[in-house]
Amino acid sequence: MSVNPDHNLQTSASASSGAKLPRHVAFIMDGNGRWATARGLPRTEGHRQGLEALRKVIRHAGKVGIDVITIYSFSSENWSRPEAEVSFLMGLLRRFVQRDLSELHEANVKIRIIGGRSDLEPGILKLLKEAEDLTRDNSGLELVVAFNYGARDEILRAAQAVAQKVASGVFNPEDVTEDLLSEELDTAGLPDPDLIIRTSGEMRLSNFLLWQAAYSEFYFCDLLWPDFDETAFDKALDCFGARERRYGGVSAKTF
Repeated sequence: MSVNPDHNLQTSASASSGAKLPRHVAFIMDGNGRWATARGLPRTEGHRQGLEALRKVIRHAGKVGIDVITIYSFSSENWSRPEAEVSFLMGLLRRFVQRDLSELHEANVKIRIIGGRSDLEPGILKLLKEAEDLTRDNSGLELVVAFNYGARDEILRAAQAVAQKVASGVFNPEDVTEDLLSEELDTAGLPDPDLIIRTSGEMRLSNFLLWQAAYSEFYFCDLLWPDFDETAFDKALDCFGARERRYGGVSAKTF
């Protein structure tokens, strides 16, 4: 997997638009199962092809100059899926680490895992830690993998950490601010996503980055995730570049 380590571009590489580029793009990679079902294939084949689409996205993000991409790889609710499918997804994670980790490391990609870890089985935990440890000092594209992740759980854990510090006298209740709570989130130190892309035609967040998405731009497309490619990515980036972000203010054009 070839990823361009020079990721400091300021405009989209999608042809001639010259549009401003989001610093952080998050993906809800939806539609693997439906992609497979529509072709008379097992759902596992959809997940396999979805991994190929992810590889394309990572390469393209590095090429055009995005700083951070976050992928919703496995939610805390996904454990309720059929056991065989969950087992396949865990195997796919293992193969991704074994096949792609060294190439990502060589391309200067830094991997960060977000999500609950306390109840993960040791083998999976070891894989995640290996990916983070190997790439910790890399300075290129940051790949944030939301695994066993749920935004409500993340916020709850952050609130509990803050409450513990208040109870132990580290600071007073009135000292609690948005910034202080943000420092306890799994994403501490990362910029909030500028753009959140969801495939498959669904239009919801599904418990993904609820706190961080307060001022994100959203892009929904009907493509199923295995069909999402560089052209589709550029289309989303161009759409973002054409938008005016006001963060709750008003545009000067309205006066």
